[in-house]
Amino acid sequence: MLTILFDGIAYGMLLFVLAVGLAVTMGLMNFINLAHGAFAMAGGYITVLLMQRLDVPFLVCLPLAFLGAALLGAVLERTLYRPLYHKPHLDQVLFSIGLVFMSVAAVDYYIGSTQQIMQLPEWLKGRTEIGALGMGHYRLFIIAVCAALTVALQYILAKTRFGSRLRASVDDQRVAAGMGINVNVVFLSTFAFGSGLAGLGGALGAEVLGMDPTFPLKFMIYFLIVVAVGGTSSITGPLLAALLLGIADVAGKYYIPKMGAFIVYSLMIVILLWRPNGLFVRQGGKA
Repeated sequence: MLTILFDGIAYGMLLFVLAVGLAVTMGLMNFINLAHGAFAMAGGYITVLLMQRLDVPFLVCLPLAFLGAALLGAVLERTLYRPLYHKPHLDQVLFSIGLVFMSVAAVDYYIGSTQQIMQLPEWLKGRTEIGALGMGHYRLFIIAVCAALTVALQYILAKTRFGSRLRASVDDQRVAAGMGINVNVVFLSTFAFGSGLAGLGGALGAEVLGMDPTFPLKFMIYFLIVVAVGGTSSITGPLLAALLLGIADVAGKYYIPKMGAFIVYSLMIVILLWRPNGLFVRQGGKA
């Protein structure tokens, strides 16, 4: 039982890092980017290919995956996403869905449809047993990295000048611009950072989740569940939602393999019936 709980927490923390960029773009930038999983796939493939073909160490690949996905996000934000910020949400959904299918087709054509195998360093392959608790070293590493990222992200959004400028830009772009804030730069930086986090999550999850061209389609629903259940007004909500989803998914697949997905969706429905706006909403919003 404790091992299942540990694995569920590790899975949930990984889902949080994968989905938190989507929560930021939807909640703070009011943009529905269903192509978020494509940036995660980019980070995963960067890591896998660098390790397979160039023997780049795993710990070096992680920041490269973040930077590669962030750079891709910055380029696409400047060229494709920015004109759609003020378009209807349906236009944003159709556009980003189109990007997903284009990324799937491109990866399938240039790299192939087979699932990529990633060889972890020896120090991450072991397992430690403490009584009834079995902890895989790689999952322990995932928890540690994701916890550090969560604290850093919460601090950046709540305590730094950049976080204040981002909130001001979202609340009223004209007033923010009048105060000397370069709204375009703020949105570009935010989108790139969210894409980089997705790339890092894809790099961390390549061994756990598998990496193939259909990755953005397979996990799109999980990203949306994290955002819908957790809400988009804080980091705490998506974190709690990801942990609940991770634990429910791992426990369901272990105890009732044929109904694992049913348990996850049932939990989502119950929570949304109880809290239609997500677990956390902004002050002044409907609870």
